[in-house]
Amino acid sequence: MSDDTFRAGFVAVVGRPNVGKSTLINAIMGSKISIVSRRPQTTRHRILAVQTTKTHQIIFVDTPGLHRNAGKVMNRMMNKTAVNALLDADLVVFMCEANRWTHEDQYALDRLHDIKSPAIAVLNKVDKVHPREEALIAIAEMTERYTFEDVVPMSAKRNENVDRFLELIPKFLPESELLFPADTITDRSELFRTAELIREKLTRYLRQEVPYGLTVQIERFERDEHGVAINAIIWVERDSQKGIVVGKGGSVLKRVGRAARLEMKAEMGMPVHLEMWVKVKDNWADNEKDLLSLGYDTP
Repeated sequence: MSDDTFRAGFVAVVGRPNVGKSTLINAIMGSKISIVSRRPQTTRHRILAVQTTKTHQIIFVDTPGLHRNAGKVMNRMMNKTAVNALLDADLVVFMCEANRWTHEDQYALDRLHDIKSPAIAVLNKVDKVHPREEALIAIAEMTERYTFEDVVPMSAKRNENVDRFLELIPKFLPESELLFPADTITDRSELFRTAELIREKLTRYLRQEVPYGLTVQIERFERDEHGVAINAIIWVERDSQKGIVVGKGGSVLKRVGRAARLEMKAEMGMPVHLEMWVKVKDNWADNEKDLLSLGYDTP
């Protein structure tokens, strides 16, 4: 590859839910592109993160976690979104945990057998492997599971070995001009990221299975010299979930609103006025029409 060859392409990051795909994307970009939480299936959409240098442009594709029990329309949509990202990628990054291999990991890995693109394996959370020599065994096991171009042990949360991972990517990208303007960092709008940030806070504060049955829709987003005014609707699937989201005396909603406002204020650099309402849309996650109206791409 000559010094003056510019390369650009798509890199799909795939794996089962909750292996750290969004954490890796955010570590690479140095800012929050995708929301994160400890709960599986936090990422529901395909989100692009664009890194541009003088020699290349890498478009990372953050995907929902591939999972077997896809009973609802939303779950099937999430799987389809991840599979489509695989088919369109110039390079696939398969991510799993360095100290754990599950049936869900195998299910996700099996999806790679239908693609022709080269693939790199990332063994995340290597900081949890003790003794560290066990990581060598994990690397050897991954090389037997699939023909990877490379296997990289990593801790995305601690930014350990992320640089080495990034150095591997450009040679797999095709020669190309810029695919996005050089100052682009994501394809998602400010409204989308605002809704996702609120959902992240809800996911972190709520218990049980309520986070899987809610989504956030921005009804109003206005900015002037005084700050930003945001009205958001939190949709839940059942009446019983509404009380849990609101909390006793509105306690949960107040905590979520405060956490979301503080992060928005820091990101936008101006005061934020946020109002939220909780409404019920029966079984929205299993209704294709509702999913479309709420901004989801259905299968």
